[in-house]
Amino acid sequence: MIGNSSFKVGIYIRLSRDDGNIESDSIVSQRSLLNQYVKENNYKIVEEYVDDGFTGTNFERPAFKRMIKDIELGKINMIITKDMSRLGRDYIGTGELIEKYFPNKNVRYIAINDGIDTFIDNTNNDIAPFKAIMNDMYAKDISKKVKTSLHSRMKDGLYVSGRCPFGYMKDPNNKNHLVINKEQAETVRLIFDLALKGNTYHFIAQELTKRKIKTPASYYNYVWNTKCINTNCISQEYGVWVDTTIKAILTNQIYAGDTVQGKTKKINYKLKKTIKNNPKDYIIVEDTHEAIIDRDTFDYVQTLLPKNVKRPEKKRFYLLDGLLYCGDCKHRITIRYQNKTGRSYTTCDYYRTYSKYHVCTTHTNNYEVLENVILDNIKDVCKKYLDKNKIKDSIGNIEFQDNTLKIKKQIESLELVNNKLTETLDKNYMNMLKGIINEEQYLRISENLKQEMESNKLNIDNLKDEQTNESKIDKKQIEKYINEFLSLENPTRELIINLVEKIYIYQDKQIDIIFTFKNVT
Repeated sequence: MIGNSSFKVGIYIRLSRDDGNIESDSIVSQRSLLNQYVKENNYKIVEEYVDDGFTGTNFERPAFKRMIKDIELGKINMIITKDMSRLGRDYIGTGELIEKYFPNKNVRYIAINDGIDTFIDNTNNDIAPFKAIMNDMYAKDISKKVKTSLHSRMKDGLYVSGRCPFGYMKDPNNKNHLVINKEQAETVRLIFDLALKGNTYHFIAQELTKRKIKTPASYYNYVWNTKCINTNCISQEYGVWVDTTIKAILTNQIYAGDTVQGKTKKINYKLKKTIKNNPKDYIIVEDTHEAIIDRDTFDYVQTLLPKNVKRPEKKRFYLLDGLLYCGDCKHRITIRYQNKTGRSYTTCDYYRTYSKYHVCTTHTNNYEVLENVILDNIKDVCKKYLDKNKIKDSIGNIEFQDNTLKIKKQIESLELVNNKLTETLDKNYMNMLKGIINEEQYLRISENLKQEMESNKLNIDNLKDEQTNESKIDKKQIEKYINEFLSLENPTRELIINLVEKIYIYQDKQIDIIFTFKNVT
């Protein structure tokens, strides 16, 4: 029999946050038990491995990984733990270690309280797999209880996330309540002010970076990998603002005073990976803390955001970018710059992406000409609106009824497109059955068609909302915008997006302008 002196012992100690309140599982208690056992059996401890605050449901623990490395190096050949649950609570991983890895590396494993010793043939070793399953079930049960508790606290409006959203900090007197961080809140207000002026995410990001305003990441002391190539580099100290950060701030309801939680969820209790929840499943509790942005301003900014889209390939500024839509298929119209001619032109996004399916047409127009025509039309409508004698004939009344009919036609057009897509889908299915296309080709085509059908359904829902939604801009505010617009030779984008909701361009060159003040009487 191998003598005790031939074993190079590593004692492994683990404590997770879930069982940290159990005195018998404390680091001190485990260390005392293991040292006593080693002393009584005349073993020699070569190394101690401690993972304090790490779950047993996965094996990505620093001390555990160091222990495995030492086994590979031959530094230790015996592992002792208080019980099997300290080694791990994942029954598959724990079973692999005890049944395969340790025997393959000729490592002896002892779990004191469970009576397990892999170098001795006893019944306790035979029931080790069942103990591993019980430990796994315990971890699953704890996970469910923690999740239920968190959801309950979220529904009560308590802030339970670890990190505070930019602009807030935790109340010193109540860790589940948010209070305003004055310095960061000023940046949040600036972002909303810039958005109110019709600026894109990209423009706002560039402006904040230019002004050397610290990013959220800079406050959290993230390490920047940006290499400075000149003495004016600002990324190390202030960070570089990006479009996604601006969008996240402008769309976060928390700045209106509401707690918004439950945006993500873990795939299961064993994995750290999270997935996004459907927005309808978010847990939102209103008026839980002081707002940085008043609710009316926040809501109004949300109506501007779709118009503030910045496409990555754009290097030129266009006054009407984000407002143009295809009148036939209702998808966005893109503005592109042509280097050869030095001119910009429009094209339907839907056609450009799915031209081979013939679901739409190019809708090509010279952008500069188009912009002038649209601005002239806006001016004509604005002048009529201000003519008190013709107010009943203005866009505020008669045109509103016409718009209702137009929206109805747009809905019918989208439904017709979806019917054609359904026919195409059925045709491709028959082509697959006849062997004209293979199954892989059919699945790829059908997936694209189904996505477009879902997109069209969403557009139909939006158009139906457009039929009933009331504009939040009052009559005096509209007249202020109109007067300012008419007084300028070159109107600003801010004024344009406050006056215009959408512009539909049809293949036959017809233009429909949907104004924000269409329902004012």
